[in-house]
Amino acid sequence: MELAQRLVSTRKGTILISAVAAVLAGVMILVYVERYRNTVNAGGTPVTVLVAGQAIAKGTVGSVIAAKGLYTATTIRQSQLLEGALSDPSSLRGKVATHDIYTGAQLTASDFAAGETNAASALTDRERLISIPLDSAHGLTGELQAGDSVDVYAGFNVIPLAPDGTPLAGGQARPVLRLVMSGIAVVKVGSKGGGLGGSSTTNVDLKVDDKQAAELAFASDNGKIWLALRPSTGASAAPPSIVTIETLLLGVAPVTALHSFGVRR
Repeated sequence: MELAQRLVSTRKGTILISAVAAVLAGVMILVYVERYRNTVNAGGTPVTVLVAGQAIAKGTVGSVIAAKGLYTATTIRQSQLLEGALSDPSSLRGKVATHDIYTGAQLTASDFAAGETNAASALTDRERLISIPLDSAHGLTGELQAGDSVDVYAGFNVIPLAPDGTPLAGGQARPVLRLVMSGIAVVKVGSKGGGLGGSSTTNVDLKVDDKQAAELAFASDNGKIWLALRPSTGASAAPPSIVTIETLLLGVAPVTALHSFGVRR
C-alpha cells in the first residue's frame, strides 16, 4: 500500500502506473478481438443441412420423403444451423414426421420419431402392391426372391370376333399369349399354400402402378400368368408381340393373328 502511494506521489510512478494500465488494457482488447474473431469464423463455416423442398404432412414416412425428393441439401452458415439438424438422407430411414413441416424449414431430429415399417410406407403416388397366386412353374417360385425383376406374360383363350365385337358363328376359342409388363419388381415371395385340385401355389407380391395392378388382377382371374426372371443388370428385350399357333408354328406376322380375332388395325 505504501509502495502504491509513493508511486502515485511521484511523476515517474504515475507514468509507470499509466503505462502498466495501458499495457493491460491493450492485452484485454487483443484477447477480446481474438475471441470475437474466432466466434465469427466459427459461425461463418459452411455446413450442409436438409431443408424441406415442399410441405411435408404429419405422418409422412422417411422413405417416402427420400423417394419423392421432398427435401433439398442446402449449404448455410454454421451459426444458422438448428439444434439436431439433419445432413444425411439416411437419417430419415425408419422415421415418420411427427408434425407438419413447412417449405424451407430445416429437417431436425425433433421433427421425426421412429415409425413402424410396413409395405405401404415403401409406396408412393400411383405405386401399388399386388399379390398374385402362382404355381412353381408359372411363378418361378423355386428361384424367385425379393429384389428380383421379372417380365410378365399373360395368356388367354380367345374366341374370334366379328368387326362389331360379336362372336363369329362356329368360332372356337384359341390360345393367345403376350408380354404385358416388363421390369416389374418382386417385393416378396410367400410360402406355399394349397391350391385348387391339391396344386401348390405361392403368392408373389409385385410392385406396379395402379393401372398395371388392375391388368394383373384381370389376367390372374381370367387367364394365365407367367413370370420370366430378368438379368440383374443389362437386361434388354425385343418389342412385345402376340404369340399364337400361327406366329409360333407358321411364322405369321402378329397383325394377321389379330385380324383373325376380328380386331381392327
